[in-house]
Amino acid sequence: MVREIEARSVLSKSGISEVTYALNPYVGCEHGCVYCYSIFIKRFTGHREEWGTFVDAKVNAPQVLARELKRAKSGEVLLSSVTDPYQPLEREYRLSGACLEVLQGYPQFPVSILTKSTLVLRDLDLLSQIEHLEVAFTITSLDEGARRIFEPQASPTRARLEALARLSEAGLKTWAFFGPALPYISDGEKEIEALFRELKEAGVKRVLVDSLNLKGAMWGRVKRAISIHYPDLLEAYRHLAADRKAYSSLLGEQARRVAAKYGLECETCF
Repeated sequence: MVREIEARSVLSKSGISEVTYALNPYVGCEHGCVYCYSIFIKRFTGHREEWGTFVDAKVNAPQVLARELKRAKSGEVLLSSVTDPYQPLEREYRLSGACLEVLQGYPQFPVSILTKSTLVLRDLDLLSQIEHLEVAFTITSLDEGARRIFEPQASPTRARLEALARLSEAGLKTWAFFGPALPYISDGEKEIEALFRELKEAGVKRVLVDSLNLKGAMWGRVKRAISIHYPDLLEAYRHLAADRKAYSSLLGEQARRVAAKYGLECETCF
């Protein structure tokens, strides 16, 4: 279900470290990722549809952004925090592209793009003209079977790696978000090493790692997927849903060890 809405504001204060503002041209996301934490926004938007089946397009987002930037204090802008700025509807609405055109005129607002879609390459020429910009891809697994289960409508993993390489070759700063690592699926040392090696070859210099959060509605969605596709892991996931602290600590240590091997900066966000 697609709905066109008008927003009163699009530049919101961010609670993410090192990010001043979040810019979300859409409400909801077509990618329908099973583990997506952004499902919480349904509490505030009134949507009752299943996550991944609705999107609200903020059709006036570029105009509102232009107005807000004139009076906002300088700071980094993340595109986006609770949606994917390059989800399929962006082909039609081009709201993210138009917002980037606005931001191009404000170098005091560095831009960070986080996506799972190769559609970002459409704007490569524009991205190259923005003075302070970085582009990141979320990659949770090299296993395409797992990708289809947990990120059904997102770009294939191999295509994301190729997009990162193209962006890096064009001289853009790139990084990768390995988040969430999928417990007992993509978080083994062998799997992490294979992924980090691919990222290094794609020109990435920094990786941000996150562990799977199984709180609230996310647990129900993940539990359903695990029960169907990985039933032998269900009990282990139950334990993680109760407490992931020890698991996250071990994941961080392992990721940093592998990252050091490939000369990658590695940070965790848990």
